[in-house]
Amino acid sequence: MNWARHERAELADLLAAVGPDSPTLCGGWSTRDLAAHLVLRERRPDAAAGILVKPLAAYTARVQEELAAHSWDELVSQVRSGPPAWSPGAWEPVDEAINTVEFFVHHEDVRRAGATWEPRPIDVDLEDELWRRLRFGSRIMARHCPVGLVLRRAGNGEVQAKAGDPEVTVTGPASELVLFASGRQSHARVDVTAPDDVAAQVRTARLGI
Repeated sequence: MNWARHERAELADLLAAVGPDSPTLCGGWSTRDLAAHLVLRERRPDAAAGILVKPLAAYTARVQEELAAHSWDELVSQVRSGPPAWSPGAWEPVDEAINTVEFFVHHEDVRRAGATWEPRPIDVDLEDELWRRLRFGSRIMARHCPVGLVLRRAGNGEVQAKAGDPEVTVTGPASELVLFASGRQSHARVDVTAPDDVAAQVRTARLGI
C-alpha cells in the first residue's frame, strides 16, 4: 500500500466535499489556501523553496495567491492527480518518503478544524508507517522544543526527539504523535507526562518542519 497516495485521495475527496472556504488547522488558511499550497509544493519548484527558506517566502506567498485564484475544481483535481511526470515526487519511493506524513497531517488539518470531530480509525499498517517516519524525522520536528521531548508509542517503543532537562514524555498512537510533533498539539489525542508548567511549554512550542 502506498499510504501517501491513499491519504492524498482521501484528502482530495474531503476537499471536494467541504468546499474552498472551510477552516483548517494551518495558521488561518482556508481549504483553498491549503490546496494552493499543495499544488505549489508539487508543481512550482521555482516557488516551493520559500516554504522553508525565509528570504524567498514573499515570492512563494505571491505564487500561492495566484494558484488560489484558480477554480476550486481545478485545484482539487491537481491535488488529486499528484506531481507531474517530470517531478521526482512522481517516483513512488520519493512520493512515499516526502508525502506520507504531509498528506496524513493535512488530511487531519481539514478533518479536525471543525467544531466537532473524532479521530478516525487508522489502519495498523499506516500506524506502523507513520511511526517509522516519525522515528526518522522527530529530531528535526522537535528542534525548537524548549525542553527535552520523548515520544512514546504505547507498547511499541519510544524515540527521544530532543534531549534536555526537564524532559516531557508524550504518549499515544503513532498517528497522534505525528500530529503533535507536527505542531498540532492542541488537536492531538495524547497524554503528556510532566509538571503542568513544563507540559505547557511543550503544548505551545513551535514544533514541526
